[in-house]
This record gives sequence, structure tokens and C-alpha cells, in this order.
Amino acid sequence: MRLRPGQHLRRQNDIRDVRQNGRRIDCRAFTLWWIPGPESPAERRACFVASTQAVGKAILRNRAKRRMREIFRRRQDLLPRSCDLLIVTRSQVNTWSFAQLDRVFVEACPKMAPLPSPHSP
Repeated sequence: MRLRPGQHLRRQNDIRDVRQNGRRIDCRAFTLWWIPGPESPAERRACFVASTQAVGKAILRNRAKRRMREIFRRRQDLLPRSCDLLIVTRSQVNTWSFAQLDRVFVEACPKMAPLPSPHSP
């Protein structure tokens, strides 16, 4: 099953916002950047990044993103109701077993508590 079009975080401004204003969780094989998303659609959106320096050639980058997309697709119910997620992969994504990646992602999900409002005292 593929991700719905509304689940892709595509616009550069949205991705930049997650990177600059979001919180970071380091999971060794990948890094999760997240921020509460717009409340109106109440949908989890994600962007998957694999750089040449961190992961390697195109075949390895594509494999890393494919593995993380599948984990996101299977475990998205563990994420906050409406959030934007940026997943930055490292080379370990291709060397770890799928079960190990899945376990680390599941362990990181409870750490994504709602951010305090900037207007609250």
C-alpha cells in the first residue's frame, strides 16, 4: 500500500519549517525531525531524505528511503494525530535489519509529545 498524496511533505517551506522549528530525535541509523502539523487535515505528513555523503550512491539512497517509508506506513498510528515528520537517513539504515529499524522507530514515537504553544506562559 502506498502513502496517500496528502501524506507527502513536499513543499520546501514546509520541510524547512520542520528542520528549523521542530524537535530532533537521534535514532543512530536515522534522525527524526518533527513538528505539529496543520490541524485542519489532521494527517501525518512525512519527507524522507538520504544524501549522497551520508548514505552513498543512488541505489543505496533509494533503498534507505524505501525502507523508512515502509516503516512510516506501518507505524504511523503511533505518531501524534497531526504532525510533519522529516526522516534523515544514514548509512546504517541499509545495514541494520528491518526489524531493528522498526523497533527503533517504535521506541522513538512516544518521545514525540506535543510541543508547548509559543503563546503559553
